[in-house]
Amino acid sequence: MAEEKNNISKADFRFMNDALVDVYDHIMRIEEETLRKSTFRDISVKEIHLIHAITLHDHKTSSEVANELRLTKGTLTTNVKTLERKGYVKRINDEQDHRVTRLTLTNKGKLLYRAHDAFHRQIVKSFIKGMDGNEVKVIKRALINLEDFLSDITQ
Repeated sequence: MAEEKNNISKADFRFMNDALVDVYDHIMRIEEETLRKSTFRDISVKEIHLIHAITLHDHKTSSEVANELRLTKGTLTTNVKTLERKGYVKRINDEQDHRVTRLTLTNKGKLLYRAHDAFHRQIVKSFIKGMDGNEVKVIKRALINLEDFLSDITQ
């Protein structure tokens, strides 16, 4: 990876590094604490993110979800069985090809999805509060750069 030269000060670089670490840590702690205090205390943060990947309406295949989360099919199957036993997820056979398994959320899973999604919406709203369109474009570009970097190192 070639390092790009930019005009950022060491102090600004350090601030952004620390802020990213702190924000990630804070979000994870909030999610964990909220789960422990909720009716969804039988769910882990990893399981919430699996529920989020399944989504409300798409009925994705197991392979699609495994690829999206970069999990092996075996790991996904184990996690889906756990969520199925807990009453959050159902596996359904594809109507056209019965060899294909699709995933859907139960009512309980949909309720958890909506609660988790609302939390993420609050985060985004607070993140862009007071920004104009140009500033949002810069943030989007930075997030795309970060996603690309993370995708490259996890492949």
